[in-house]
Amino acid sequence: MDLGISGKWALVCGASKGLGFGCAQALVREGVNVVINARGKDALDAAAQLLADPKRPQGTQVLAVAADITLPEGRAAVFAQQADYDIVITNAGGPPPGDFRSWNRDVWIKAVDANMLTPIELIQATVDRMAERGFGRVINITSGAVKAPIDNLGLSNGARSGLTGFIAGVARSKLASQGVTINNLLPGAFDTDRLNTTMAGAAQKTGKSIDEIKDMRKKTIPAQRFGTSEEFGAICAFLCSQHAGYITGQNILADGGFYPGTF
Repeated sequence: MDLGISGKWALVCGASKGLGFGCAQALVREGVNVVINARGKDALDAAAQLLADPKRPQGTQVLAVAADITLPEGRAAVFAQQADYDIVITNAGGPPPGDFRSWNRDVWIKAVDANMLTPIELIQATVDRMAERGFGRVINITSGAVKAPIDNLGLSNGARSGLTGFIAGVARSKLASQGVTINNLLPGAFDTDRLNTTMAGAAQKTGKSIDEIKDMRKKTIPAQRFGTSEEFGAICAFLCSQHAGYITGQNILADGGFYPGTF
């Protein structure tokens, strides 16, 4: 299927690895020019090299901006590289787990800044020009915890739910009639470095091996496996396509069937 987005410009945050990289890879293979962003320069440069693969249509550009997107100067660096974007993929690493009793105001502000306010600022900076051109796609990579909160991930539950509420309103504003869609993509358990780190922590706490912990987790998922960044990227690319223009303000759950609810 031709997604109809060849030649568009996309900003993909957190794109040096994991789900962000999967999204960037899927878009590049569709002929989308991408600006990839992450904090670590070495990992980001390595990602840019991987994206320059034979499956990329000739002439497709990949530009890397190593900067902290949660800071004003980081966002300025991204927009200095490319002023206008047709597609924006917001993505920030989740805040650490823990007991809510130990979180002070500074910890909360950092979580809200990264997982709620930064995506909102990127949306503010891009959607009006998307609307002027009559096409725009914003995808916020959040978490399955928005649908089913996890007790020790309160920082993520709170900050990402705030973003979800904001998107529910703005996606249904005049932007919807101007060709701009805004959706949230909610990953469950995907085979990424973050998941492996979480599994390693659980193994250390329980005395079980990492493989045992992984097997136990897989058994709770109807698909009986973890997702891959490539298939996550394919979902993202479709939501960015010309074919997805009638989908907006939605929370798309990709979790192998783990969430048990009807709605």
